[in-house]
Amino acid sequence: MVLQKEPAGAVIWGYGVSGATVTVTLCQDQETIMKKVTSVKAHSNSWMVVLDPVKAGGPYEVMAQQILGRKNFTLRIHDVLFGDVWLCSGQSNMQMTVSQIFNATSELSNTAAYQSVRILSVSLSQAQQELEDLAKVDLQWSKPTLENLGHGNFTYMSAVCWLFGRYLHDTLRYPVGLLSSSWAGTPIEAWSSGRSLKACGVPRQGFMPSDLETGPSECSVLWNAMIHPLRNMTLKGVIWYQGESNVNFNRDLYNCTFPALVEDWRQTFHDGSQGQTERFFPFGFVQEKQEFHASVESAGAPMRPVCSSAADEMENYCRNSQQTAILRQLPRLEWMLVAFLPQRFSTHPRDKQTVAYRLHLGARAVAYGAKLTFQGPLPQKIELLGNMGLLNLTYSQPIQVQRHNNKIFEISCCSDHQCKWLPAPMDTFSTQTLALNVKSCHDSLVAVRYAWTTWPCEYKQCPLYHPTSALPAPPFTAFITNQIPGYRSKVAK
Repeated sequence: MVLQKEPAGAVIWGYGVSGATVTVTLCQDQETIMKKVTSVKAHSNSWMVVLDPVKAGGPYEVMAQQILGRKNFTLRIHDVLFGDVWLCSGQSNMQMTVSQIFNATSELSNTAAYQSVRILSVSLSQAQQELEDLAKVDLQWSKPTLENLGHGNFTYMSAVCWLFGRYLHDTLRYPVGLLSSSWAGTPIEAWSSGRSLKACGVPRQGFMPSDLETGPSECSVLWNAMIHPLRNMTLKGVIWYQGESNVNFNRDLYNCTFPALVEDWRQTFHDGSQGQTERFFPFGFVQEKQEFHASVESAGAPMRPVCSSAADEMENYCRNSQQTAILRQLPRLEWMLVAFLPQRFSTHPRDKQTVAYRLHLGARAVAYGAKLTFQGPLPQKIELLGNMGLLNLTYSQPIQVQRHNNKIFEISCCSDHQCKWLPAPMDTFSTQTLALNVKSCHDSLVAVRYAWTTWPCEYKQCPLYHPTSALPAPPFTAFITNQIPGYRSKVAK
């Protein structure tokens, strides 16, 4: 296995006979590195120790010895490494195994250089109450092999989780531990504790429509059985890939339920690990197709803001639907991966390599402080040049226009409280600016949006990317302030 390295202390816990003394010893090459002594609690028959912080590396042996009177019982775990431990969770796109992705044969055989990346996969299980321990695991802590990376469809090991850890290992050059706990077709309510759902006003008996249900949807049943039992572990961070099952189920609550889940997981893992897991540990998530459905005004409907953002350089700027609004509600230790990797007629794109690579870029920037580009370019200023019939977008980063698309940008044109979305063809562009032709709007131009459809562009064929990182420009909706009929709006931040 891999235990969390310094500066945190790894937590080791287990079960025994009430009142017995337990001694946990960490050894390397038959030399004792440290010993921790505790006793088994009477009410729970459990024990726990927190190891002193250990540098990345290994291997070590961990020994737990229980003594009660004349009875002596010892367990040993060999080949234990110290590094960074990440939890991977979500629904089917996280659960997809390496055998289901592009270039599966090559990926399954690429394990020799990654023997210090260790993997564990939690079994599918649900419970009505919070469990103290996992009911079972599909894959105990293991080294990566062809068999346990591609055991079968939607079993183990999670391709995104594995590839994320592999990319991290390439950079970190020390051990990485990966825990996969995911279930296909599950809404966020199943992964949330009762207290976080109550805070968002989610009905206790919230089930998905039966025609869409493929996994458990009852409130908290996966939190109880597949997340809560892991709470004592010292973690580095979490990556999350979920959202499809909430497109038509409590969608309007997602901008509460998701940040509530993040906050609750953080508090629970911090408390469960005796404070060793950081209170605001890094949390990365993949932008799901849900983004293109949620909170979008239909043509002809009255315009109104769909979300509001925090007071920073993007104030009054609304982008990326609910999950970016969610970023505004959370401490700045989250990052959102914009996928834009559609595969027609499939909700399970097979290119998980790009997803994992972009997730690892965010982790390097947010969790490890690397100075690198991990998100695509977004406009930081939008100016209406009414006399020229142009809307000028100034981006926060350099942009690369890979192809012209006359339909992917749209403007909301309003009169008499009725609005319609019209195409805004791409006109001229430079290193960080792009002008849109808005001459089709003869009334008040109140908003602009980019890639705000279910299928905005083909696989890796969107118009805008960052020129060196190849990261796509994210979808956004921006509302233009101080509208005056006939183009004369000024600037949208």
